[in-house]
Amino acid sequence: MHTSPAKLQHAIPTATHPPVTTVPALECRALRKSYGHGRVVLAHLDFALAAGEYVAVMGDSGVGKSTLLNLIAGLDAADGGDILIDGVTMSSLDDDAATLLRRQKLGFIFQAFHVLPHLTLQQNVALPLLLNDAAPERALELLAAVGLGGRGGDFPRQLSGGEMQRVAIARALVHRPKLILADEPTGNLDPDTAHEVLTLLRKEIKANGASAIMVTHSLAAAASADRILVMTSDGLHPLQVGA
Repeated sequence: MHTSPAKLQHAIPTATHPPVTTVPALECRALRKSYGHGRVVLAHLDFALAAGEYVAVMGDSGVGKSTLLNLIAGLDAADGGDILIDGVTMSSLDDDAATLLRRQKLGFIFQAFHVLPHLTLQQNVALPLLLNDAAPERALELLAAVGLGGRGGDFPRQLSGGEMQRVAIARALVHRPKLILADEPTGNLDPDTAHEVLTLLRKEIKANGASAIMVTHSLAAAASADRILVMTSDGLHPLQVGA
């Protein structure tokens, strides 16, 4: 019996593929945090950061911006809710497992740099690699990427503030983390240096395929991000331009 090509085509099952889903780099679900005398800082905060996304968070002093970063970093404990990093619920892990995940998945950039003065630039940048039992050679590669090639043997006392922040950026990215947390990274820099550092930060975040949250009071700094959110007492909201 002859089967026509058209009938044969319909007789072959069509291959089906499951939809492609991307796990967010970070999710905060109903996150709550209060301090002494019942002062509520975060109340049922919901937030998701897509893989590869760079977000700036602004808001008044005391509204909870740094508290949010501290909770994600494990430097403080939430009163309730969940934090998921790369799809893993942190509250489901014991302390050792949570510390290991943060060590592998997170990178930190601070306003005060936190560059260790008694270590060379290469040693400072290599610290996350040593903590993760990885080869330290990539430290020199990252120093070159942030414009400090050939200076791995220098010490922080030989650097300007902008150069120290470049070291901090290299250190945050050297172990290829999924998520960068930056707390006022240009707060101690003059405007021209801040612009250079922000341009470099964005370039290196994107080049390394990381996601990032930057807390800042500066609209100029926030403008370097993919989107700007404003934190208020009732959560995070997109910046309303011209409002």
